[in-house]
Amino acid sequence: MTEAISYFLYHYHNGTSTRAFEHLGCHPEVRDGVPGFVFRVWAPNAKAVSVVGDFNFWNGEDLPMERISQGIWEAWSENAREGQAYKYLITHHTGKQVHKMDPVGFRSAVAPDTSSIICGEDRFKWHDGLWFARQAKKSPLDGPMNVYEMHLGSWRRKEDGTCYSYSELAPMLAEYLKDMGYTHVELMPVTEYPYDPSWGYQVSNYYSPTSRYGTPDELKYLIDTLHQAGIGVILDWVPAHFPKDEYGLYEFDGTCTYEYQDPDMNEHAEWTTRIFDWGRGEVKSFLISSAVYWLEKFHFDGIRVDAVTSMLYLDYARPNYRPNRYGGRENLEAIEFIRQLNTACFSVRKGVITAAEESTSYPMVTKPDYDGGLGFLLKWNMGWMNDTLRYIKEDPVYRKFNHEKLTFSLMYAFSENFILPLSHDEVVHIKGSLLNKQPGDYFWKFAGARLLRGWQMTHPGKKLCFMGGELGQFSEWNFAGELDWSVLDYEMHQKLQTFYKELNHFYKEHPALWADDLSWDGFQWIKADDADNSILAFRRIDPKKGKELICTLNFTPVCRDDYRLGLPKEGTYEPVFCSDDWRYGGTNQLPHEVKSEPIGYREYEHSGLFRIPPMSLTFYEHKPAEKKAKTAE
Repeated sequence: MTEAISYFLYHYHNGTSTRAFEHLGCHPEVRDGVPGFVFRVWAPNAKAVSVVGDFNFWNGEDLPMERISQGIWEAWSENAREGQAYKYLITHHTGKQVHKMDPVGFRSAVAPDTSSIICGEDRFKWHDGLWFARQAKKSPLDGPMNVYEMHLGSWRRKEDGTCYSYSELAPMLAEYLKDMGYTHVELMPVTEYPYDPSWGYQVSNYYSPTSRYGTPDELKYLIDTLHQAGIGVILDWVPAHFPKDEYGLYEFDGTCTYEYQDPDMNEHAEWTTRIFDWGRGEVKSFLISSAVYWLEKFHFDGIRVDAVTSMLYLDYARPNYRPNRYGGRENLEAIEFIRQLNTACFSVRKGVITAAEESTSYPMVTKPDYDGGLGFLLKWNMGWMNDTLRYIKEDPVYRKFNHEKLTFSLMYAFSENFILPLSHDEVVHIKGSLLNKQPGDYFWKFAGARLLRGWQMTHPGKKLCFMGGELGQFSEWNFAGELDWSVLDYEMHQKLQTFYKELNHFYKEHPALWADDLSWDGFQWIKADDADNSILAFRRIDPKKGKELICTLNFTPVCRDDYRLGLPKEGTYEPVFCSDDWRYGGTNQLPHEVKSEPIGYREYEHSGLFRIPPMSLTFYEHKPAEKKAKTAE
């Protein structure tokens, strides 16, 4: 056994390995001058393990594996070749034999085949050095972040209904995202998964891209192309649970290997999936190494960690549970795992993003672990999303009775580093599309959709919106088809897409909307309490450069003329963007320039009279008052 393997085994078993993929799985290796492939797998309670595949006619007796440590088995073959399929034949202590895919397999066979595929040396040539050089100069928190969440298989499809490959999607997607003004794309899980309706959230292989869209090199080409177009790429990653398919991680060696051994705590009843044992050293090494693998080998810019809430609480969806050693409901092992995960991710390179889908008020999700936090960079603001969507569904007549659903999020907006999601979960399962959530007739639904997006883009926090929102789909998302691109044959849908596009670019070009998303230095209310008129007004500020925007939002279909608002400075306020413009499908009751008056209004020494168009968002920029020429003596 080499020194490198001994070092790896020590850290793997102790839960401190972050690069298990360098030793587990299948790798090319020359022995005594003979090229071949070495196979290693963790199966601590197996009676015996063999490698079976195309190279030995799937004969388990031909390539038995040798146990080299506490459950690590190894075999080498000179007959194995790149591109061949293989599995592990696990013999349980009961004598039962089961064929398993490689938990650290780097490529998967095309379904319904569940084999792993042998990969050779990594020969892919990257061209995104300039992208990473730029990312290393700044923190993701200091720049604009407007994420396009998408499902690769249902964004666009070929005429025959089949999916595009990663490489076929690359130029189309890069051009679209760049033209539309998005800064990042988040891919719903592309780690291999068995069941299409799970959308990828029930993972069978944590190191292999799904074969649905092509090979690992094709996925790398997609990411490389996006980086060259200036688009960051985030991976939706699922360390909370895994499915119970026999060929996968489920009871891998005949016992609960990757999952908790306690039958009362090892399964999600509502998802019928198994829960990882985050306290087991080998499981921690396996998962953390997976995250590092995607960041390092595939150049993902970050990961969004799914279902963090289910990891944090022992009683999640479980009326009876085993309390932790202090008698509490927090899963201490999962908490420690999450902290180690974030530390490992940030060590890959500067600028890595980790985001948590966490829906409770669990404290300090985005605070450093040394301060007692979980260490994520960002947290999805589920409270903002839920309150906003409940408010938006109300008829405008009744919105005044629910005004606090808009303003409450500012009570905690700076307690974490938030990203504001309008995600795929909100446009499925009879929840209605973003457009169909809006009350009113055809015309006002579009006005409401523009206003919803406008509220998201002006509120402190980074942004995420699921694909299709920009088209104004009336139908819910369907993973088995493509987006309703045909709606762009209709004028209002075209205008909504134009609105998204121009608002996205406006957001990127105005640092006041993103330079400080983390404190009150970047946001100040002008008017938050006008529930009767359902109007909000506030300042978004770039504290470094001293520039700002005045934002007004009207959540009713009534134009408000001569509406007085306080102003922070003397001078003229010019409207520079309005969602009510006819170009976006509005009524074209456009706002006018506002000249400040020396009339105090609340805490402001100046104020002005505004026209606030119906169901609209408007941005104003300040122009200083002209200085009066000095009179000659």
